[in-house]
Amino acid sequence: MNEDTINEMIIKCPACAVEGVAKSIMKEIEIPHFGKVMETTIQCPSCGFKHSDIIALEQNDPAKYVLEINKNNLSIRVVRSQSATVMIPEVGVKVEPGPKSEGYVTNVEGVLTRFESAVKKALNLFEDEESQKNGKESLNKIQELKKGNGTATLIILDPFGQSNIVSENVEIMEIPEDELHDLKTGFSHIEEN
Repeated sequence: MNEDTINEMIIKCPACAVEGVAKSIMKEIEIPHFGKVMETTIQCPSCGFKHSDIIALEQNDPAKYVLEINKNNLSIRVVRSQSATVMIPEVGVKVEPGPKSEGYVTNVEGVLTRFESAVKKALNLFEDEESQKNGKESLNKIQELKKGNGTATLIILDPFGQSNIVSENVEIMEIPEDELHDLKTGFSHIEEN
């Protein structure tokens, strides 16, 4: 592992706009099975704002990572880059990258917890009967998986191959060209006429 490169500075807070109070830390690190990343954190003592992100510094071939979730692998490490789509088809949940998408390092249970939070938010936003029914079914399936009951498939589609599921049981494959074309990256594109 290379020696980490750390850059700290005091900046204007992006949330409260107070000059010279927010601490910005950028740290280049090497993550095993993943490669070089830039870990960024901004914290403001004035308003309490905090933002963290993991930005991959290396680009690899597009990759699809597939893992069967079961009670024995909830602690397996998952690295999701800011450009990856994460889904669990049997549960009916999918998160695609957007302009404010963040990378993260967690485990399978942590991915389930993120989906659980998102479904709970959706249940508060959408009040129609069908959305409530579907949301409650998805929430129940997620909670059962977290308890170690049942199985489902965790899929990460990464157009830049910067994500990873660190397990000998993960299946890593190429993303077919037609699927790759339709994947969101979270980055804006300007097309010339």
